[in-house]
Amino acid sequence: MKGKNQHVVPHDDGWAVKGAGNQKATSTHSTQAEAIQEAKQIAQNQQSEMLIHGKNGQIRERNTYGDDPYPPKG
Repeated sequence: MKGKNQHVVPHDDGWAVKGAGNQKATSTHSTQAEAIQEAKQIAQNQQSEMLIHGKNGQIRERNTYGDDPYPPKG
């Protein structure tokens, strides 16, 4: 992976996109769908991973947009 993984997380005003390890949100959105679209674009540009969290904060989905080998080694 080249860039930071992008997380779609619950936020006070709806949903936020945050880069892994960042304190501040990259962007905030009123719906989760809007946040997912933004995170997907960033992850594709950075060839990283997008992790979608549910309202409870647990990861419910993840998508990779980097150079993952297929089939995986190991």
